[in-house]
Amino acid sequence: MRAKKFFLHRPRDLAEAIALKAEHGDAATFHAGGTELLVALKAHVLRYEHVIDIKQIPGLKGVRVKDDGAISIGSLTTHDSIANDPIVRASLPGYAELSENVANIRVRMAGTLGGVLCFAEPHADAPTMLCALDAWVVLAGPSGDRELPCRDFHLGEFATARGDDELLTAIEIAPQSAGTRSAYRAFGHTERPAVGVAAAWSTDNPQRLSLWAGAISACPTRLARAEEAAAALADDLSAEAVWKRLRPAVAADAEDIDAHDDLHGGADYKRHLVSVLAERALKACLP
Repeated sequence: MRAKKFFLHRPRDLAEAIALKAEHGDAATFHAGGTELLVALKAHVLRYEHVIDIKQIPGLKGVRVKDDGAISIGSLTTHDSIANDPIVRASLPGYAELSENVANIRVRMAGTLGGVLCFAEPHADAPTMLCALDAWVVLAGPSGDRELPCRDFHLGEFATARGDDELLTAIEIAPQSAGTRSAYRAFGHTERPAVGVAAAWSTDNPQRLSLWAGAISACPTRLARAEEAAAALADDLSAEAVWKRLRPAVAADAEDIDAHDDLHGGADYKRHLVSVLAERALKACLP
């Protein structure tokens, strides 16, 4: 099917984009990479009279290190650009690896990080990893900028905490210590993950694990029991010993996830995948 006709706007800066959204209200939407939005428009799942193309707004693409050491990723940066960016590859190799394997080459070349976060389709890779990395988003609106942790950004399927009049401008990640390693492991029968698990393990004092499961439910889910169990472990255990002690906690966390049967698999199957993928992600973080 073809999308119904709409007016296409190409603002030159953030202020103009925000003003256009205010002018047209619910009849307008922002357009970034388009890999999700255009499909929905063509399928007549969504209908907008005005589409505001923000791809030419300066300052929304690329990766940079801020003065405080935080890594800032522009919301219009594509998955392919993130995968090959020298800053990301040096500081966040686990996230670079994730970006290398998003969907397919077309999506990686055109799809943007900001686009996938704002569309909030549950079966996505990036949100889970960003939660594990304690990342936050920067939103710009008529009242100025505000920051929000990624773990609070997704509210449900296709629902986020972004105000209707706001634009996501950047995703930021605090400097990673030398003792921190992160990894993401996913599995699915299609180009979308049925389940994905992200781990960030810090050997600093005190040692800390951040472990999240995604795609299995409407929003990324923290595996809190496993994180608490990890904090009590000795710091000289082998990867196999660590997993042996964390396996029961991960299984208990997985059992509590509100999973549903769908085309990606049965609920029990997906809960089982959480344990399988958590083991792989954790072992990738440990020496």
